[in-house]
Amino acid sequence: MPRSLPMLQIALDNQSMADAFKSTRLVAHAVDVIEVGTILCVAEGVRAVSELKALYPDKIVLADAKIADAGLILSKMCFEAKADWITVICCADINTVKGALKTAREYGGDVQVELTGYWTWEQAAAWYEAGIRQVVYHRARDAQAAGQNWGEADISAIRRLADMGFKVTVTGGLALEDLPLFKAIPIHVFIAGRSIRDAADPAAAALAFRERIAALWG
Repeated sequence: MPRSLPMLQIALDNQSMADAFKSTRLVAHAVDVIEVGTILCVAEGVRAVSELKALYPDKIVLADAKIADAGLILSKMCFEAKADWITVICCADINTVKGALKTAREYGGDVQVELTGYWTWEQAAAWYEAGIRQVVYHRARDAQAAGQNWGEADISAIRRLADMGFKVTVTGGLALEDLPLFKAIPIHVFIAGRSIRDAADPAAAALAFRERIAALWG
């Protein structure tokens, strides 16, 4: 039986809806998940989620809210805006995670724990026990800016998370040439933001990611 191909997600860290729409018009046809990035969430609020879901009802729309507290309230706001998935930050209390997951199940959605910053394997086990099945392994934007590349520690952690039973999303300045690093791991989603949005031809860049994913995981 063939393996499932990793999905492709576009991160919309635009600072306005007008700018976000410029990106989606070019690449929505070539991606599986449309992410309302944290920057766009702050700039435009949950209306960004509802407007994008209305335009692209056949796509998974993720509200990258990085919820740290008030899990029940904030998750409800996102799901009422028609988000399919939301994110909770890894430093959040386990009860915040459980609250967000409870709301997600009521709306038929899902929760990803965003692994940005410090977290432990004990926390990972607790998330899994609580019912979390999606995590996002995130090479932080500031780490990228400091010149930190993908390393063996990253690959080992991603492999361990997958072995625990998590569906792992990978993000953090991903470039096309980085994809072979993850070939032996059943990645759930690859997120590309600037490498697609800022390309000379964003549509071609998105299709190049899809073709490389199919070649490596097909």
